[in-house]
Amino acid sequence: MSKLGNIGARLYRGEVGYDFIGKRMIWYGVSILITITAIVGLSVRGLNMGIEFSGGAVFTTPKTSVTTEEARHRAESAAGGHQATAQKLGGGALRIQISGLDTKQALPVQEELAKELNVPAKDVNTQLVGPSWGQQIADKAWLGLGIFMVLVVLYLAIAFEWRMALAALIALVHDLTITVGVYALVGFEVTPGTVIGLLTILGYSLYDTVVVFDSLKEASKDITKQSRFTYGEIANRSINGTLVRSINTTVVALLPVAGLLFVGGGVLGAGMLNDISLALFVGLAAGAYSSIFIATPLVADFKGREPQMQALARRVLAKRAASEAKEAGEDGQPATAPADDDSEDAAVVGPRQQPTSRSRGRGGPSGKRR
Repeated sequence: MSKLGNIGARLYRGEVGYDFIGKRMIWYGVSILITITAIVGLSVRGLNMGIEFSGGAVFTTPKTSVTTEEARHRAESAAGGHQATAQKLGGGALRIQISGLDTKQALPVQEELAKELNVPAKDVNTQLVGPSWGQQIADKAWLGLGIFMVLVVLYLAIAFEWRMALAALIALVHDLTITVGVYALVGFEVTPGTVIGLLTILGYSLYDTVVVFDSLKEASKDITKQSRFTYGEIANRSINGTLVRSINTTVVALLPVAGLLFVGGGVLGAGMLNDISLALFVGLAAGAYSSIFIATPLVADFKGREPQMQALARRVLAKRAASEAKEAGEDGQPATAPADDDSEDAAVVGPRQQPTSRSRGRGGPSGKRR
């Protein structure tokens, strides 16, 4: 842990770092490939909408020895081919969902299902969900998502600037597309729990992005008054400075969600935990990725098109070229500029160093001759 802390401190001070901005085209390509895969999976397989959205009936049976797979086949047979899902509840009971059933069809299916599972028909509890209610849930979810996006863009545009707001919006769409695509590929049922998970991951995704943006905003103050770093280089230093923090917060958030997904959903067979935990797990991972590899590089690209930033980049490159030429012409003399980045920054904005020749024959800070 101390070693990780030392690495984080060195990243924060800029002593070490990875060139995220310089290799941004690689990350753009990876994100485009993953997004295309998600869209293709969504188009080909589609979403497995739960009865809360499509309408249908939910049958809760008493304790039975029938397995979930057998119950699913028997439920589909009893419902005349309607799609059914089954899951185990506490005490050996079963929860069976059959989509597309109306009120007239539910009672015969209840009786047939009780006969198939060898349980009394009066002990099978039936709940009907109309498609209009599911449509209301979908409409409210879309409305909530739209309001959230608008508020996010307005806040980021006011707190930072519109380029950061646009980059954050693209990152959010990226995270949502990947999460929905994974849902389509895996085939998990989309329930209200899924909607809750999707809305939750938007906040987590924005958290990491705002942390990097805040660091970048502080580091880029009065950037045009210096000629040491370009905007892209300062953005890269901001990513490296917050990298360990982003990794730590993401891992801490993913661990309990992984417990919900693999233990609660996989071992215990809790369907609602599957719905919400898969959305959270995929969304958290995608959000941490997009805040580092997508959002901040996009801001660097947007800002790099500004005339002021382009002029700054030319000054920085010209100064470096002049420095290299001067070092090459000093007949092997070492460079007088200190190697530490922070010292170089101070040399740019602070008082110039006095020539070496003026200090000859002087013994101390007061300048008195020996």
